[in-house]
Amino acid sequence: MQTERNAIVTQAQFAQQYREFLEKNGFLDTTYRLQKQPDGLVALPVLCDKLHQLDHLNLCDTVAPGSTCNFTVMKNPISSKKSLVKSCHQQLQEALCALLKHHGVLWNNKLTQDLPQVWKKHGDMIVLSENAFQAEIWKTLEPEVWKVVANVLKVKRIAKAGRISANGFRTPRVTLMLGDDAWVHHIDNGIRYTFDITKCMFSSGNVTEKLRISSFDCTGEVVVDMYAGIGYFTIPYLVHASAAFVHACEWNPHAVVALLKNLELNNVSDRCKVHNGDNRQLLLRNLADRVNLGLIPSSEEGWVVACKLLKEDKGGIFHIHNNVSLYPEKTDDALFSQKNNDAHFSKEQKQSLTGMEPAGSNSVTTIPAITDAFQRGITEENTFGWRWKDNKSKVKSNYCEKKQVTHPRWQAWAKSAALSIRNILETHHKSPWSTNILHIEHVKSYAPHIDHIVLDLECRPCNDK
Repeated sequence: MQTERNAIVTQAQFAQQYREFLEKNGFLDTTYRLQKQPDGLVALPVLCDKLHQLDHLNLCDTVAPGSTCNFTVMKNPISSKKSLVKSCHQQLQEALCALLKHHGVLWNNKLTQDLPQVWKKHGDMIVLSENAFQAEIWKTLEPEVWKVVANVLKVKRIAKAGRISANGFRTPRVTLMLGDDAWVHHIDNGIRYTFDITKCMFSSGNVTEKLRISSFDCTGEVVVDMYAGIGYFTIPYLVHASAAFVHACEWNPHAVVALLKNLELNNVSDRCKVHNGDNRQLLLRNLADRVNLGLIPSSEEGWVVACKLLKEDKGGIFHIHNNVSLYPEKTDDALFSQKNNDAHFSKEQKQSLTGMEPAGSNSVTTIPAITDAFQRGITEENTFGWRWKDNKSKVKSNYCEKKQVTHPRWQAWAKSAALSIRNILETHHKSPWSTNILHIEHVKSYAPHIDHIVLDLECRPCNDK
């Protein structure tokens, strides 16, 4: 059966210019190839619903002055290579449509919308989102439907994700739909990870921060990772940043098992000690050159412990993760009020700093007040040594820095955090300390208007030369 397609014909020497113009403006029918005519002209297939727009364009002058241009009809056009390649989504729909037909069920548009658009892959396993395959028909076809999906996507195991559990461990609600083993393997920037996907998180969205840590030069340094998980940041510190030793704190027992495996996999277990349990009970003191506080939405409950971990004679650097709202209800000035400053310290933090008795004691802790000099420091650069700079001295030469634009809300939170941490340090050590904002890194954004950032904060005793 003969097929036809509307087209434009022009001389061969102008065909490429016409193709680029038509494709750029959405006129070209890319499901068919350009076709050379017996008279040497070239026919370019165009979309039928765009013909009326082309009628009003003087293509000869617009596209290629000196060319000729006429409308024609292509006989039996040849499909383009691009049109013959089916996407994974198309293949999946065709295979599932055949499955339903075999069971006497007709396909419909709702089922098309029920198919996954994206998924995560870990080795021979894919993890589907919770919004995929919600129609009741799929449940009646298990496990056959999952075998079809696995065959199309060329994997052996399938899991389906749910929301993160609010149990303190951030346990993922992941259900294994096909397969018996939930342990997966993942390679990221040359580092090997393994974990039980139904018990542990793997945050692929933090890849930029893992790469940034990998670019640090931590030679000779002792690092404490206060929220280690399966080793997202712990292992880059050891493998790429060359830290001398890392203390990794984690309270999720399933993550601890994976962390120990990952340290072995990457041959760095001899340079790391895993501390299983609540890091607020950590007994380590006065040993860290660098502390990683990788917990969101906030790691503030760990700040007191982090301050005790720093070396007393020379201090060190904090990398503090936080989610910052770009449209907070309160004004910026509230960030720097005395009331807000006091609010940074929970009862437990005050007790930890001063050796107070547990709740019920009548003792009172006084937090150093915000001075007039600090208030001026909000507008006068470097009053407290705050400055925005690249920490090039601690970064390997192969680190390609990108230009970072800081949002005023990031800066407001960073200054507030810097003041709170300085107060914690001074209360704990009973001597003056300085805090210096080295950098604010944007990791990713959440809707609506929430940014995950990392504050690099240098903390030094004032008598440090």
